[in-house]
Amino acid sequence: MTLTADAATAASAHTRAPRTAPAHTVYRPAHPLNLFRTVGMLMRGPKDPTMLVDGSTLWRAARTPEGPATLALRQSAEGVHATAWGAGADWALTQLPRLCGADDDETGFDASSLTEAGHPHLAHVARRTAGTRLTRTDLVFDALASATIEQKVTSYQAFGAWRALITRFGERVPGPTPRPMFAPPTIDGWRRIPSWAWHRAGVEPPQSRAVVRAAERGQRIADAVLGADSGPDSDRVLTSLPGIGAWTAAEARIRALGDPDAVSVGDYHLAHQVGFALTGSRVDDDGMLELLAPWSGHRQRVIRLILASGVVEPRRGPRLAPEDHRYR
Repeated sequence: MTLTADAATAASAHTRAPRTAPAHTVYRPAHPLNLFRTVGMLMRGPKDPTMLVDGSTLWRAARTPEGPATLALRQSAEGVHATAWGAGADWALTQLPRLCGADDDETGFDASSLTEAGHPHLAHVARRTAGTRLTRTDLVFDALASATIEQKVTSYQAFGAWRALITRFGERVPGPTPRPMFAPPTIDGWRRIPSWAWHRAGVEPPQSRAVVRAAERGQRIADAVLGADSGPDSDRVLTSLPGIGAWTAAEARIRALGDPDAVSVGDYHLAHQVGFALTGSRVDDDGMLELLAPWSGHRQRVIRLILASGVVEPRRGPRLAPEDHRYR
């Protein structure tokens, strides 16, 4: 097996995690479930050190409240077969139904409303992807950190930075993973990442400072978000942090809470995609919110259908060329 430079560095810097006795369970969902469409959206690029797909098995490494955990998930007619290793194995198996969308409440959303609104293609996508649920990890700080790293950069840059930071400062997880996998750092571990390491990973100072400052209040913030009564309440908690705006808060809510109504206002592409899919023309953020208003309470659900539809505005110009300031 050939390791990437990041993985090779990490493998030499970390003691190989011992294999612990695995724990097993089978989750039998009460609803149709497409495991890969549901949980796979958490993957941050094809070389994400916290997630990978190997054949019919989805592997996930996580930093749970009880410690690192490795999950191997495989779906069959019986349900989702889950095997977990590590100090956080019991927590991960207990949380598994929510990871698979058990708390995703579709009450108030009717796919036929999409047809009535003049979007039968989206109603067709809803039927075709009926097993797609909104996942939730319940791991607020990791969702916040990954979203902050993704601010104002391309996916290529963000995923590379995530990979570099997790493999260097995360913790190697146990289990027979197909390649070395790592749980994210502890909240205090995020706070202690030195400025030069952020720079070397390609993360700009505003984003690195935002993560470090958030880590100073990390667990209190996480508890407040998990205890919030609504999406707007969670937003108020998250946006009280320096460097955390509406886009980052929405992305954190989507990943950690499976919020069906979160809309990532301020995204470089999203408003254009929503506008083109629903009207055939670009719109700005205000226009996007107006278009999504009929599905209030389920706007993220409609956005997922738009993204899954394959309807994409034709490109009219060159792709953005990322700038790399690390060696200048």
